[in-house]
Amino acid sequence: MEVLDGWSVTLWLLANTRRIGIGSIRLVQHWNPARLAQAAATAERLAPGRLQFLASIGERPEDPAWGYPPLSPGERIDALDETLDAVRALWRGESVTRDGRFVSLREARVRPAPGALPIEVAGRRPRLLRVVARHADIWNVNWPPVPARVEASADALARACSALGRDPASIRRRMWMHTRLGRLSGAEALAGFRRWNPWYADLADAELEGALVVGSPAECRERVVAASRQLGLEMPVLDLSGLEAGAAREVLEALPAGDFR
Repeated sequence: MEVLDGWSVTLWLLANTRRIGIGSIRLVQHWNPARLAQAAATAERLAPGRLQFLASIGERPEDPAWGYPPLSPGERIDALDETLDAVRALWRGESVTRDGRFVSLREARVRPAPGALPIEVAGRRPRLLRVVARHADIWNVNWPPVPARVEASADALARACSALGRDPASIRRRMWMHTRLGRLSGAEALAGFRRWNPWYADLADAELEGALVVGSPAECRERVVAASRQLGLEMPVLDLSGLEAGAAREVLEALPAGDFR
């Protein structure tokens, strides 16, 4: 299976579309923070308001082969924290000097300085949610729509915000929802979800039974709307991972974005 570079695809899509917001997940350990800030600032100048800046701590299987140093999850969280702090300052137009463990800058600047671009951070456990509280405008709720799991993470985020004097309601919420059209059995739907979301291995099948968006267009629309209201989502994201282009187009045409506003 081909794996295209996310930033290259993002720029191609920004150049070849006119209205939609576009982004790919930024794994900050793959970027120099000033280079990342400059790239995002350039995209904002070329396509104002359309870049979706999403960052988290994931890793790629090819990282060792490509020369990226092995980092523990805790180290990747610290790298994300330091990077987002520097990126915010660079976007404000500051001359930025940092001497952290993962970020080293000497009077770095980016031009243009776009100001306060929205930052979206994906996370679900307390330590990473503290980074969401410090830096994010948008919390990418890194769970499927399982209310008990989301509520526990929301409580942890609220505690982190309280420690900073921040209102957790100021952080908007987005969530990916595994979506498939058609009459799939429960076993088929679960198998598809687990294939494309192996990081949720700790979720029992019983927890996922009501969390997958599967069925007719009307049934899928009802599930997405209900979950969005219950979980306070600004925007549900239909997760079409693994679908062929034709099947993905069918879902998008059957479930247009306007249905969920």
